[in-house]
Amino acid sequence: MSDNILESVAPGSSGAYGKEVSPHGRFRKMKRYFCAIMAACTLAAPAGRAYATRTVAQDDVTVTSYILKETGSQNVLMSRDVDRPVSPASLTKIMTCVMAIESGRMDDVVTIPKEATMVEPTRAGLLVGEKIRLRDLVKAAMVNSSNDAAFSIAVHLGGSVDSFVAQMNSRARALGMSNTSFTNPAGYDKGIYVGNRSTARDLMILTEHAVRNPEFNAIAKLDRAVFTELTTGKTYSLKTHNKLLAIYPYTVGIKTGYTARAGCCLIARAIKDRKDLLMVMLDARTNRWSMASDMFDRGFESNGGEQLQALSSPRQDSGMVKASPVNRENVERERALSALKLKLARQGDVGSPSIVNASLDQRQAATSVKASNRATPQARFVVKQKTKAASSARTALKGKKSRQDRLALKSRQGSRHEARLALKDGHKRAERKVALKSGKRGPLAVKTAVKGRKKVNGEARATKQRNARKEQLSMSSRVEHTAKN
Repeated sequence: MSDNILESVAPGSSGAYGKEVSPHGRFRKMKRYFCAIMAACTLAAPAGRAYATRTVAQDDVTVTSYILKETGSQNVLMSRDVDRPVSPASLTKIMTCVMAIESGRMDDVVTIPKEATMVEPTRAGLLVGEKIRLRDLVKAAMVNSSNDAAFSIAVHLGGSVDSFVAQMNSRARALGMSNTSFTNPAGYDKGIYVGNRSTARDLMILTEHAVRNPEFNAIAKLDRAVFTELTTGKTYSLKTHNKLLAIYPYTVGIKTGYTARAGCCLIARAIKDRKDLLMVMLDARTNRWSMASDMFDRGFESNGGEQLQALSSPRQDSGMVKASPVNRENVERERALSALKLKLARQGDVGSPSIVNASLDQRQAATSVKASNRATPQARFVVKQKTKAASSARTALKGKKSRQDRLALKSRQGSRHEARLALKDGHKRAERKVALKSGKRGPLAVKTAVKGRKKVNGEARATKQRNARKEQLSMSSRVEHTAKN
């Protein structure tokens, strides 16, 4: 286009209608062309920027690898880098637990080895020599992601950790997990266990195999594992780390994972209206629970035969059009409320709105705390300063009021004591009056009567003694008078 423009304004050339163009005309024509080009660029710039923003938002996803598909179907609804080898963290324990379940020895009594108690960091707290059933160790590994339980399973079934890991890799190859290499039964990925690798596709293959087993499904959906040690009767109660069970009502498991190298990982399953979805998420650098909820929502809303668009970044600088915060909060509130109602229904505690509201308020308070923790350093500093100032004010007010409170308390205690004494004295006077009026003798009247009787008897005895002495004297005087006569 530029070449044509230059040719049309070349000196001595003809115009559009075959007329010679003057230098003035050429200048005006060039000016018009340049103005037209600049206007076109100005009009096209917003559209170009919008397109570029959408492209960046599509590519700048904060999840390294993920896949969403219908269980038992070849229909993949959403995926990204499914064959990229990454660390699966504790998702490794799915293979460990599948092998334990398929061994047919779930009722075995396992003696906890010393090697299993030396692992870090997530542990059930098992002690050397304790005796626990294999089934309970599987629950601890799946629900609480207990590393000591996973190592205990490995030593019991394989004889040693290395032998069991070799069996894990052999089983992975048999299932078709061609890009997977396990180095330990728990999911460690550094030090002596570096090289623990898998992919989203391989983990989806493993999970689809695992969910065919009813016992695996029953364990995978638990939110707490409770069991006892067989010798001492010590009770273990281990809570799940899978928050999706609490915030998304259609979730039925399965496993979480995290290490510093692997990031946040999640394998989840959700069932709604006879539609069964499985999702694998690896190295999520965002809120994996919200991301998983959004993925499931989109999967359930699809017609089942379409390939959904890739995930977009949830970060604030993505430039994507987002729902208003109020709507987003309402959606999350309704989702959490539905999940809590479903959980209460399973426990047979439906119709307890106070419990629902209290639990929801606690969850919202926890969410608010997390949001404040994600604030900028400056905001955190301001909050910290305000907190210190408020604490100092409370301390000063407390010190100022403490003496007044003590004096007031002492005064109240003195008044109460005086009131008790006055009341007691009033009771005594009232008792005397009642006793005098009714002739009935209460405890005080009886005492008074006894004292009165004693006094009367004493006076009577004294009078009698005086009379007796007088009589003796008169008798002796009569005798003497008679003797003289």
